[in-house]
Amino acid sequence: MNEQFRVAQKIGLMFHHDTPLPEDIKTWAISQLHAKSPALGISTSRPLSKVGPWPKSLQPNLKVRAEKFHKAVEIEEKVNKSSSPDNDQLIKKSDFENYMGNNDHLKFSHRNIYGKDQIRLRFMAFWANHLTIAPTGSHVDQFLGHAQDVAILANLNTTFSDMLYDATSHISMLTYLDNVFSSGENSKYTIETRRGGSQAGLNDNLGRELLELHTVSPAAKYTEADIRASANVLSGWGFTNSDTGNLLGRFVADSHEPGNKTILGKTIYPGKGGLRQLTDFLANHKNTVAHLSRKLSEHFVSENPSKSDIDYIANAWRQSNGNLDQVHTAVIERAVLSKEPKFQWPMTWLYQVLRLSNATYIHGWNEIAGSCNECPTHLHDGSRDYPFMQNKEIFLELGQSFWHNRQPNGYSSHKDAWISGEMFDRRIRFAEAIFNVGNPKFTSDQIMDRIGAHKSTRKLVKSMGMNEKEKFISLMCSPELMGLEYV
Repeated sequence: MNEQFRVAQKIGLMFHHDTPLPEDIKTWAISQLHAKSPALGISTSRPLSKVGPWPKSLQPNLKVRAEKFHKAVEIEEKVNKSSSPDNDQLIKKSDFENYMGNNDHLKFSHRNIYGKDQIRLRFMAFWANHLTIAPTGSHVDQFLGHAQDVAILANLNTTFSDMLYDATSHISMLTYLDNVFSSGENSKYTIETRRGGSQAGLNDNLGRELLELHTVSPAAKYTEADIRASANVLSGWGFTNSDTGNLLGRFVADSHEPGNKTILGKTIYPGKGGLRQLTDFLANHKNTVAHLSRKLSEHFVSENPSKSDIDYIANAWRQSNGNLDQVHTAVIERAVLSKEPKFQWPMTWLYQVLRLSNATYIHGWNEIAGSCNECPTHLHDGSRDYPFMQNKEIFLELGQSFWHNRQPNGYSSHKDAWISGEMFDRRIRFAEAIFNVGNPKFTSDQIMDRIGAHKSTRKLVKSMGMNEKEKFISLMCSPELMGLEYV
């Protein structure tokens, strides 16, 4: 594989067929850190529309998302009290109009397939995985895509401190890790609630993950007292049972634990500003720098990065106080320098296959289940005019998606977590499906010529004879295209 595509595979999403290949791949990759990041996509796949900006109506702000959520809940409650035969249709229509999960997931896929900012998108995926928010319920699903936009993507050129604070305080994270139900043991809310005979108190889920996964890691040797203190700093962030009308995420002073808190020797003052003080402290803690420098190296540079790779990124972090432009530049420099392969996640591989082949396998925003081109406010009868699964179904079958439940530590970057007969079989089946219904615009030989495929890959593809489908499958599932080896 030539240098441009080797680097684009490790830290990007592969070049579109109409994109000129840069002469200086490192300079190009670094310049990508400040590329524009519009949400691009297609309205329909059958017939195929032109690539264009996503409609603003499908990218509502947090307030509108909250209003839509409440409307959906009201309709569900009304339907539950009724025995009308139209109830199923009413629920389906409401789900389509008010719940945002399907829209957000499709927008994420469209970005990765049609976006010109492939390096930014890969870093966005890394941080969205690191600061995991899994849709454990409709509350989280409604706001997850918004968190990715405003907490992750919008902070790629700021600092990790900014990103950590915005992600931690976002309503989707507060809901996902149950902080919305957490109140300080000595807070006014807890005391009054217990006096009335109801339950209230501290939940340490987010406080624990903030230390264990998002920042310092167990290497910092924090204690249960540190975890509890972190949870106390977070107490009051979210909404309480008496605040069901607000899903926007805010600081409720009456639920916050009064007094100073001490975490890893650092004194954190009470009140709303305590969370920012804590995230700033943790973001540049020496153990956070070490933990995340290794994690970035393992994701982008090689399966077993060298000490020099990790130290190079860590030095950039320390010298810039976690400025992500500098950190990401260091990652790019080490990834370009390293000649070791880097196995690609299933979803990254799928996006790369679609970009290399120019196949259309993901439906358009007017084809989301429940929508209808002719009458967008009504429902289909269940039939489809395109021959493939809905976007969410595709990634559920593939085995990886940010819109499906997973552990708080996110997806592993190591190939051992993904190398199995079952996972390889899934890639084969998807490569076949993309060939069958995605209408690839280029043959396997054309793709191999463009990327400069190694002779061993060409030999593998040639062994399939004249059957273009088998050649396509063998190319896309070859060790070279999966990032298993550069030979």
